[in-house]
Amino acid sequence: MSWLRTDVSHAARVWSYWLGGMSHYPVDAEVGDRIVAIVPELPRSAVADRRFLTRAVRFLAGEAGIRQFLDIGSGLPAGDSTHEVAQQVDPGCRIVCVDNDPLVLTHARALLCGSPEGATAYVDGDVHDPEAILREAARTLDLGRPVALTLLGVLNFVLDTDEAVSVVRRLLDAVPSGSYLVVSHPTTEVDGAAMAAAVEYWNGRGSAPMTLRTRGELARFFEGLELLEPGLVTCSRWRPEEDEAGLVDVAHWAGVARKP
Repeated sequence: MSWLRTDVSHAARVWSYWLGGMSHYPVDAEVGDRIVAIVPELPRSAVADRRFLTRAVRFLAGEAGIRQFLDIGSGLPAGDSTHEVAQQVDPGCRIVCVDNDPLVLTHARALLCGSPEGATAYVDGDVHDPEAILREAARTLDLGRPVALTLLGVLNFVLDTDEAVSVVRRLLDAVPSGSYLVVSHPTTEVDGAAMAAAVEYWNGRGSAPMTLRTRGELARFFEGLELLEPGLVTCSRWRPEEDEAGLVDVAHWAGVARKP
């Protein structure tokens, strides 16, 4: 596990700052504010991404009948986290949360208690090493039964697209037919020039460099899978609730697909 540094901004803490959370340090607020000055709509993207997670997990635990979730890049615990949404639908759901930020680990140990009927575990893992993640996740999940793989805002930290696609394939190969893949990812399709400038700023100051991808590049993650309607869209438009009025495109796109 990496050591906690309060002098370098971390994506999970900046994201928490944009969502109105308290789990961040002054450097995260400073960098977050600088990025918002470049892309004023980014906090709206953060909220839309969180709402997409809620809708996707509710669908998977409900209509799709999924009872196991491997949440890679889980970030800091917040309202409507994966384990909370899934276990609200069925308390017997089993969830493994994966991240490699020491502050996330500290909060996870204190807060990811889950329901007594199910299970909630935390893995200190890196998306670049899916085999290690799967090995640890197997302590809690039965990988012989369908699993929902959720990767929200994490594949953008795998800079090479071929490597990122390989990571997804290695994860999917380890789970059976009937499993699901859930991805959200910052894109060049919305506010492209401003997003590129924001990423350039982040890569000079953040704890881990990241990249943007086009819709075509993101579609590669879902090759060979059954992409659910409405397909690969800005995350605010993935099956929005009736009360989510005034929808606008945001700079994070998302999709949900089933492994046949």
